[in-house]
Amino acid sequence: MDIRKACRRAACGLLCLSAIYAFQRPFRQFHGVEYYSFELTPDWRDTAEFAFARLMFPPGPLNGYRGRDAEWHEGISLWTQDYPRADRHFSQAVRRLTRLHTRSVEQPVNLDEGDAYDWPWLYAVQVGEWGLTDSQGKLLREYCLRGGFFMADDFHGQEEWYEFESRMKKAFPEYPIRDIEDSDAIFHTVYDLNDRYQIPGQAHLYNGYKGGADGRGAHWRGIFDAQGRVMVAISYNSDIGDAWEYADDPRYPAKFADLAIRLGVNYIIYSMTH
Repeated sequence: MDIRKACRRAACGLLCLSAIYAFQRPFRQFHGVEYYSFELTPDWRDTAEFAFARLMFPPGPLNGYRGRDAEWHEGISLWTQDYPRADRHFSQAVRRLTRLHTRSVEQPVNLDEGDAYDWPWLYAVQVGEWGLTDSQGKLLREYCLRGGFFMADDFHGQEEWYEFESRMKKAFPEYPIRDIEDSDAIFHTVYDLNDRYQIPGQAHLYNGYKGGADGRGAHWRGIFDAQGRVMVAISYNSDIGDAWEYADDPRYPAKFADLAIRLGVNYIIYSMTH
């Protein structure tokens, strides 16, 4: 073999290896607004076919942690609500209830870093208080249109709905937000979930909802692509993440945790099969 060809092939090989490692961002644990530190699972280094991906995002006008999360990309920010306890509890449930090979630890994803396409599922909490930028909205749109699945959770009342909807309209101007029908496959992929009810957060169990009267009543909405696939699943006036977070707490009602886990399992399997 010509030595120059051998050198070129070796160089190409090194470039390929470099590209592979460049796109495999290592797992990193951030400090959260509720949990500053959290013990890692024994098998946190093990890879798997699925990992719970949590969206990192900047705070918005309604941010409840104003003054604490200027460096949102470093943690201790709005996007870390319930993190990582909710993520790991739910991942454990997915391991037990499905045959999906699931990683025990979550994956924080910053759209600006361009690695969202590595994860078929993306979850965000408190999206009524976020400050998703126009450029991030375009990246989220591209992620969803290429087959990604985005779950938007834990926002309540008309004011928070407006903050969420206004950013979604910028990202998906031609795709309306509408109620997901009971007959949709997303509610029947693993569990039949015709009986869905409002899931309150742990701090709002007494009232059963957060905020004023406009926080009452669960709404399960979505954004659908041209083929009718749910790209964005929206749990408005419910706090699914809290139900995952407190699933092992005897003081948190089991019926809320049960529905939240079943709903999440359906969403994941739907995202992997549709």
